[in-house]
Amino acid sequence: MKKRLLTVAGALMLAGSLPVASFAESNKKFSDVPSTKHFAEAVYDLADRNIIGGYPDGTFKPGNPITRGQAAAIIAKMTNLDMDNVKNPGFKDVSTSNGSYKAIAALSEKGIISGYGDGRFGPNDPIKRGQMASILVKAFDLPRQVNNDPFTDIWNSLSHRENILAIYALGITTGTTPTTFSPNAPITRGQAAKMLRATEEAKPPMMTIKASDLKWTSVRVVQTNEDNSIFKAFKVTGKEGFTEDKIQLVPLKEGTGMLNLQGTPSQGSNVKDYKKYYVHVKKVNGELQLTLEEAEDMASTPVRLYGHEGNVKSITLSTMDGKQLSDQVPFKEDKYSIVSISIDQPGQYIATLKLADGKEVRYGIEAKVNEKQFNYDIEVLMEEPIAVYKEVAEYKGQYKLSPNAAEIAEITFDADTKTFHVKATGKKAGLVQVDYGQRLTSQSCDDTDCYFSAWSGLIIDVHQMGSIVNVYVKRDAEIDH
Repeated sequence: MKKRLLTVAGALMLAGSLPVASFAESNKKFSDVPSTKHFAEAVYDLADRNIIGGYPDGTFKPGNPITRGQAAAIIAKMTNLDMDNVKNPGFKDVSTSNGSYKAIAALSEKGIISGYGDGRFGPNDPIKRGQMASILVKAFDLPRQVNNDPFTDIWNSLSHRENILAIYALGITTGTTPTTFSPNAPITRGQAAKMLRATEEAKPPMMTIKASDLKWTSVRVVQTNEDNSIFKAFKVTGKEGFTEDKIQLVPLKEGTGMLNLQGTPSQGSNVKDYKKYYVHVKKVNGELQLTLEEAEDMASTPVRLYGHEGNVKSITLSTMDGKQLSDQVPFKEDKYSIVSISIDQPGQYIATLKLADGKEVRYGIEAKVNEKQFNYDIEVLMEEPIAVYKEVAEYKGQYKLSPNAAEIAEITFDADTKTFHVKATGKKAGLVQVDYGQRLTSQSCDDTDCYFSAWSGLIIDVHQMGSIVNVYVKRDAEIDH
């Protein structure tokens, strides 16, 4: 059953509402900003929109550092923050008479900026590249995507690192070199103008879902399409007392994908703690747009089969009681010989892999409904009813079996080859302990180190799924202290 998302749609906001001006010839001219400068277009655009200004002598002074207070004033204006009804942020060096007071207060109230640990904001301090990255990401609600990290100098700036990589991924700015970002370097007025204008251009069309939209106090992504080709989902963790958890959805191409969210319902609320949506992406007027459709159904679920040796020629699927469903199941096989098939109904199945060398390998598959997500809960068991274990250390050949052994497995020992042969009885699953009554040890070395291990017997683990049985033998090893 599906239903159109109505209750949330009004609270969700499609981004892209920031004003974008065309770069016509500017009416304003600064004597020190010729059109040949790389930041000139941005400076004149922002000046025409009365977001930034110059000095009385007709200059812009693009090489001067921009202060934290100046940056706050510009960004608050660009993002249309309410600066008429603000709360005092409590910074001891920002009085109400400060020209940037309202902007600083508005940004602080939204959790976009914060001060130093000693209670100061430092409105006259030059703003640094790392600080600017964090303010841009939060103020413009940029997607928290991180494609790669080429910078070697941002690990000591952990509070800004994710935001630095987010603006880098969007192409808003590059590093000062291919491998450095210089997070503590100040930003000039010309550089700031270019970064701000680039931020408006770079922000993709996107949808933001707040936890409160769903009557939750927290929200997280549990599942999306495996290949993430239709859209991407980013979790933004809220800042207690300022902002709340939210999910950002960025469309990538036309199509329909799946989104599964889970969260904590607000106190006193009787809503479910999960949401399942189909995410529809369509191009409207040349721009990708997202719509959500709430769903309660289950989706076809990928199943990975591995452990066999050899390439797969074909796959047969039947129910656990022997009813054949298909003798040519579609499958994919990667370079590691891991095979993927899909299951679209709950139940127990047997998948028989026919290998290129003529051998067959069987797997038990169980698909259980999990109403909180699109995919079924999948359990896979490779059929291996017999196992062989050869002891490599000096061993007397004496052992004791745990009392339940006869019901679970037939166990024999060949003294000449020091080999255990284990065959599942098929009556019962469980663990069998083989106690040697002595402690065995071994040591192996490579070029760099030596490794010591000790054990006193074996653990035989028998799993069963319908008629499919798997036997696994491992050492009853001592914990390495």
